[in-house]
Amino acid sequence: MTVPAAFNAFRIHNDAAAYRSGIEQVSIDDLAPGEVTIKTAYSSINFKDALAGTGEGKILRKFPLVGGIDVAGHVVASSDAKFKEGDAVLVTGCGLSETRDGGYSEYARLDAKWAIPLPAGLSLRESMVLGTAGFTAALALFRLLENRQTPELGPLAVSGASGGVGSLALDIFSRAGFEAHAISGKAEQADYLKSIGASQVLGRDALATTRPMESARFGGGLDNVGGPMLASLLAQTAPYGNVATAGLAATHDLGTTVMPFIIRGVSLLGIASAGTARAIRDEIWQRLASDWKPAHLDRICTREVALSELPQVFPGMLAGGSLGRTLVVI
Repeated sequence: MTVPAAFNAFRIHNDAAAYRSGIEQVSIDDLAPGEVTIKTAYSSINFKDALAGTGEGKILRKFPLVGGIDVAGHVVASSDAKFKEGDAVLVTGCGLSETRDGGYSEYARLDAKWAIPLPAGLSLRESMVLGTAGFTAALALFRLLENRQTPELGPLAVSGASGGVGSLALDIFSRAGFEAHAISGKAEQADYLKSIGASQVLGRDALATTRPMESARFGGGLDNVGGPMLASLLAQTAPYGNVATAGLAATHDLGTTVMPFIIRGVSLLGIASAGTARAIRDEIWQRLASDWKPAHLDRICTREVALSELPQVFPGMLAGGSLGRTLVVI
């Protein structure tokens, strides 16, 4: 397949003319080098994409770049023998929309070392409903299990439960045999949260304690919010339970004490999905295509948008107004 001389991409600039983003015509030579060129089928919108697209967060390390930390499509050319024309591939993180051009483009050039052949059991569309959010939720489960988390320790709390990572975590955790409790300030979404795997839906007051220790209520969990909610979850985690931290939707600050760690042996596990080693990345995508594949992807994908609609979506996401996952159809 011949790549057209010009095609559409959502590009982000920061120069003397200010921080700005929007649809531009670019050529393949405008994109960062890479061994694998794909015709993009789908991307997705993550909190990090909204920060980058609006300039509300310092995500990009160079400018200009095409946005989008996720991408999936079919190979049109490859200088790496592991990939041939027509292969379906995906990439999440790995420098996309940070140090190299990302997925918000009709064509993309990828580092072969990070391109994942689409696993059997997933469609390209499903892979991007998952995207970084699903990979992050699965990586959290992977690390919890590595640190001997078991269902017998108690339910796993998921804060920010109505967002992308939270929604997919509820589904994935319940698929893996854990009881999942959704923590959400959106009481009107209780039916949605129960329909995707939450056995209980609790208000934010469930994670509102300011005491250094409380009665153990949870076996552990996944926090996407940061700050006082994460501190409260640690204070309510059972002995030798684990809490994974993957987001800062409220704040990056954390004020807590060492008491949960030295009295109950609680562990706080950092989830850094963007830089995950290739071997672990491959294993997690295989799990997401098989025994950890969410059962409710169509329900969790609550919106589909085109490239031109991205600027209208970002502000609502940053304001906490998103539900589930937004798929970008390219």
